[in-house]
Amino acid sequence: MSKVFHYGEGILSPGLAMDIARGHVEGIITGSAIKKIKKCSDDVQTIVDTKKIVYGVNTGFGPLCTSIISEEDTKTLQYNILKSHSVGMGDNIEEEISALMLVLKMHSLARGYSGIQLATLERINWHINQRVFPLVPCQGSVGASGDLAPLAHLFLPLIGLGTVHYKGEIISGAQLFERENLKPVDLGPKEGLALINGTQFIAAHAVKAVHRMKNILDCADIIGAMTLESLLGSARPFKRELHLIRPYEGTMYVANRLENMLKGSEILKSHEDCERVQDPYSIRCMPQVHGASRNAWKHLKDLLCVELNSVTDNPIVLSPEDTISGGNFHGQPLALPLDYSTLASSELGNISDRRTYLLLEGNTKGLPKLLMEHTGINSGFMIPQYTSAALVSENKSLCFPPSADSVPTSLGQEDHVSMGSISGRRVNEVIGNVEKILAVELVCAAQAFDFRSPIKSAPLLESCHGEVRKTIDHADVDRVFAYDLEAARVMISSGKLAETAENASREFNIDIHGGNDDLFGLY
Repeated sequence: MSKVFHYGEGILSPGLAMDIARGHVEGIITGSAIKKIKKCSDDVQTIVDTKKIVYGVNTGFGPLCTSIISEEDTKTLQYNILKSHSVGMGDNIEEEISALMLVLKMHSLARGYSGIQLATLERINWHINQRVFPLVPCQGSVGASGDLAPLAHLFLPLIGLGTVHYKGEIISGAQLFERENLKPVDLGPKEGLALINGTQFIAAHAVKAVHRMKNILDCADIIGAMTLESLLGSARPFKRELHLIRPYEGTMYVANRLENMLKGSEILKSHEDCERVQDPYSIRCMPQVHGASRNAWKHLKDLLCVELNSVTDNPIVLSPEDTISGGNFHGQPLALPLDYSTLASSELGNISDRRTYLLLEGNTKGLPKLLMEHTGINSGFMIPQYTSAALVSENKSLCFPPSADSVPTSLGQEDHVSMGSISGRRVNEVIGNVEKILAVELVCAAQAFDFRSPIKSAPLLESCHGEVRKTIDHADVDRVFAYDLEAARVMISSGKLAETAENASREFNIDIHGGNDDLFGLY
């Protein structure tokens, strides 16, 4: 592992955060970060020693903020907050999201405004580097006052409680201490509060969503281009001159991708003098529709980059004389763009399903109805589109924005909350459905592609079609198509289809980024 990231000093991006979480980059604490961490920890101790009243240091939490805690009980208070706030329910989040939460919390705490001890951060970093990730229930956060419940579960193992993923097993915090000869972290004043206050549950889901959404955006362009070729569609709607007079960044980017993906196509050339005036919207409006979703993705990514490099706990300690009890923990800045991205992802599935339907109609020269020559006894690809339609409808029901709701908590102290934690989970659920919808289109587009042989498509699309045919055969008669759909889903969700297009773009010197990968990249 040669690459290193400096917590508290470097600039974290969604791509870099994922690299650290996956063990490709090592995160360390050095230099000025250590000095800031130690100074802030000393400042908190000074507050305790001088008996200055500061929320969460020597007071209770939430509506108990007027309850003064004695100096001898300030440490006990921090242990109790981890226990009392561990109230999550539901399925546990993925290990990768648990890892991301640890990485994001490390970077925020290492900025030196939270009063955390260096030893505590070093133990958290041990978990990341040893790939020992806590189990965290997915439900229980309202996305304000931080992701309290998920973060409390995340840090229970610091004091020997909770459960963790450990070398392929799930073991208790106590068992982890025994196997690794560890002792409980000696939490100081304010540390428990610093650990559970923050937006790392929301932000970790957002990092995951940014990665997954970029992939479905890339795949939607590829699969849409394959469908266009199968339907003998036109590439003229992708010409730069058209989009320069309505120059949205996402639209320009997608139009360039589609135009270049189709370069060198014999299929396009074979019908350039046909009488068709224009294609259906789901074909010719791909730059506008896919591009609008790209814009939503970029908006989420840009705001997430701010969040990843922010301090989101409370109170903030500037000095022993200057502490601010504010609202940096509120999840609204991410909740809104997450909901926007949910809708944008759903629309990718909506337009994909419409393209699948066009492939089945049998209204295009050379394509049999339902993409099979001998129907009647065979249903062809009729029923996979049913699955696509069901998923599209399911996504519509998931597009209600959680951020539109707020339920007061903490006896009214927290009277407006973001529900951004639900937004983060929801967008990933919708993206998962879109992967399946795109899989249906990919299977159908590959089937339709075969009917254009021996005329060749563009080299990049021929490479993608060839990759599909490595695992999914052409269907002459009915079979259990669920296996094909799952194979296509894996090809999409794993990034294999997008990777195939990238490799082909390099092999054939095809620019599918238009010089704008900095705008629409992960770093």
